[in-house]
Amino acid sequence: MIKIVFFAALREQLDCAELSLAADDAKTVDDIKQLLSDKNEQWQQTFSNASLLSAVNHDMVDGSHLVKSGDEVAFFPPVTGG
Repeated sequence: MIKIVFFAALREQLDCAELSLAADDAKTVDDIKQLLSDKNEQWQQTFSNASLLSAVNHDMVDGSHLVKSGDEVAFFPPVTGG
């Protein structure tokens, strides 16, 4: 299983803090984003945002990053400030 966690405003938008996916369902972070987008229109809007950030096991990654069973994948909105 792959643990998926959501942070900040993303958590409120999706009304979900975390969920799990079967490792066989996704090979990359982009695969996970596509699977989550397919849940409903709200999730599709959220995961179509090109500025959405992702991390695997606490390391920032891009969409092509490979994922495996036991990984924790986190999604969060871009950080702003100065």
